[in-house]
Amino acid sequence: MLERLQIIKQRFDEVSDLIIQPDVISDQKRYIQLNKEYKDLKALCEKRDEYVELTNNISEANEIIAEGSDEEMVEMAKLQLDEAKERLPELEEEIKFMLIPKDPEDAKNVMMEIRAGTGGDEASIFAGDLYRMYTKYCENKGWKTSLVDMSEGTSGGFKEVIFEVTGEDVYGTLKYEAGVHRVQRVPQTETQGRVHTSAATVMVLPEAEEFDVQIDMNDVRIDYFCSSGPGGQSVNTTKSAVRLTHMPTGLVAQCQDQKSQHKNKDKALEVLRSRLYELELAKKNEEDASKRSSQVTSGDRSAKIRTYNYAQGRVTDHRIGLTLYDLQNIIYGDIQRIIDELQLVRNTEKLKETEVF
Repeated sequence: MLERLQIIKQRFDEVSDLIIQPDVISDQKRYIQLNKEYKDLKALCEKRDEYVELTNNISEANEIIAEGSDEEMVEMAKLQLDEAKERLPELEEEIKFMLIPKDPEDAKNVMMEIRAGTGGDEASIFAGDLYRMYTKYCENKGWKTSLVDMSEGTSGGFKEVIFEVTGEDVYGTLKYEAGVHRVQRVPQTETQGRVHTSAATVMVLPEAEEFDVQIDMNDVRIDYFCSSGPGGQSVNTTKSAVRLTHMPTGLVAQCQDQKSQHKNKDKALEVLRSRLYELELAKKNEEDASKRSSQVTSGDRSAKIRTYNYAQGRVTDHRIGLTLYDLQNIIYGDIQRIIDELQLVRNTEKLKETEVF
C-alpha cells in the first residue's frame, strides 16, 4: 500500500506545482479539473501521512520492546504498539475506499426534476413532499437550492418541479435518488379511509458546464411567454418566461421563476445543457451496465426504488432491502442514513471490480 501511496504523493506534488502555472490558470477547464484533483489527492496524502506515522510507530515500539532495557519505556512502547495496531486496519480500509476511481461527474452540481406519476392529485401532493424533503436535506448539508420551473397541482404540491442544487459533491451524493418513489397512505380526499398508492419520478441531472456540452443556438427555437403563478404585477403582463426547444433532439427546457427574461433564458439554457449531457451520460451508463450487474444504479427513471408507507411509519429502499421505521424524520429531510448505505454498497461493489489491492 505504501508504494501506491507514494505514487499518489508524487502526483500531488506535481499537481500542486501545475495549479500555480499561468498557462494552467488561463485554461479554465484544465484549472477546474486540476483543482478538483488537488483536493482529492490532498485528502489521500493526509491519510498517507497518518499511515506512514503509524507504521513508523510500530517499528519504533517493536525495537524498544526487543531491547527491553528500560521497563517504563517498554510499557509505553506496548501501549503505542496496541494503539497503532488497532488503528492500522481501520485506516487501510479508509484508504482502500478513497482509492476507488471516482466518477468525474460526482463533483458536479445538479438539476433535480420531480414529476407526479400515477395517483392524480395525491401524486402531486407527494411530489411536493419529496421537493420539501430534498430542499430540507440540501439546507442541512449547506447546499444552495434554486427553483427553476414548476407546475402546481390542483390540490397542492406539484405536477412538475425543477430546481438546481449547488454545493460540494452534489451529484455523487444525490444521483442514487433518481427513479420512481412510491407512497402508500390515506389521501386527505379519501372519505372511506382506504390506503392509496401513488408515485412520483425523480430525475437527477449532473449540471453541464459550457465546455461539457456545446449547443449551437441555430438548433434552438426560443419562445417567450407570460409567467404563471405567484410573482407580483409582472406576472401575466410581460413575456419574461422562456422556453427553449432543441430541434435535433426534441428536448424542451423552460424557466419562468426569474422576473428577468435574460435570467430565465440563462436558467433554461442550463437545464437544456444538463439534459443533453444526461443523454450522453445515459448511453455511457448503459454500456457500463452491460459489463456489470450492480444492485445500486443511478439514472434509471423507470425503476421503483423506494416506498414511503405512512400507516406503518416505514421507508423501504428496494435496491438494498433497507427498511427504516422513521418516516417522519426522513420525509423532513433526514435521508443521509439511506444515502450512506447506498454509497457503501456501491463502493463495496466497485472495490471488488477494481481490485485495488
